[in-house]
Amino acid sequence: MALRPYWKGYLKLSLVTCPVNMTPATSDADKIRFHTLNKDTGNRVVSQYIDSVTGKLVKDEKEAKGYARGENDYIILTDDDLDNVALDTVKTIDIEKFVPAESIEWVYLEKPHYLMPDDAVGNEAFAVIRDAMRAEAVVGISKLAIGRREKAVVLEPRDDGIVLWSLRFGDEVRPEENYFEDIDEEADPDLVPLVQKLIKQKTKRWSAEMVSDPIQDSLLKLISEKKKALKPRKSAKGKTTRPVEPKSNVVNIMDALRKSVSKELKNRKAG
Repeated sequence: MALRPYWKGYLKLSLVTCPVNMTPATSDADKIRFHTLNKDTGNRVVSQYIDSVTGKLVKDEKEAKGYARGENDYIILTDDDLDNVALDTVKTIDIEKFVPAESIEWVYLEKPHYLMPDDAVGNEAFAVIRDAMRAEAVVGISKLAIGRREKAVVLEPRDDGIVLWSLRFGDEVRPEENYFEDIDEEADPDLVPLVQKLIKQKTKRWSAEMVSDPIQDSLLKLISEKKKALKPRKSAKGKTTRPVEPKSNVVNIMDALRKSVSKELKNRKAG
């Protein structure tokens, strides 16, 4: 079942325009959410905005955005001020340029959305843009105003539709050389073939089942147990357990890799 569109507007390439709508490709609706409660009463805690100087409650109609220009010195912007900052990108995704599909590093990709035609009239124009990008193995670069912020976006043809990724700005991504510059050790040439063999044994086709949330599962189990009001089991009186001596972390990497490869082979034969 398709969700209600998050955004509606137009996709434009030169003189070709078509109405489109967009829906987030990801959702955290099924994730466990907690409310903050008063532990003594079990009542929900309500958050309120309090004036930091007067200590008085600020009513909703009195709230405004503030841009700091100095210590305790702000430029006030009301909702009307923000609404008046009109951008063409609020309603139009105008593809400005194209780049090879593999040239965008994944670290710049922020959030995916599904982009699709908004009515039958725009199907042909949408399909032409989508299929032309696929044939040239390129993605489109544009801008879109989302949540009162203009974001750079990339449009990637995917099956019958287009996936629109919002992009992080260049100054939001930390330069990798600042973190990798001290890594100057070359890999042992005798170890690389073993790792390659291990990689081949562990390589499978991608499946969404490969990424699960064990914490979510554990929380669901915990909540289920609390629903049943199960009391924690008491340990047997007088029974003590001896502490386990921690194993040494010092291992021979060659031995470890050989054991890993051998283990994978055994698992495959057993399967």
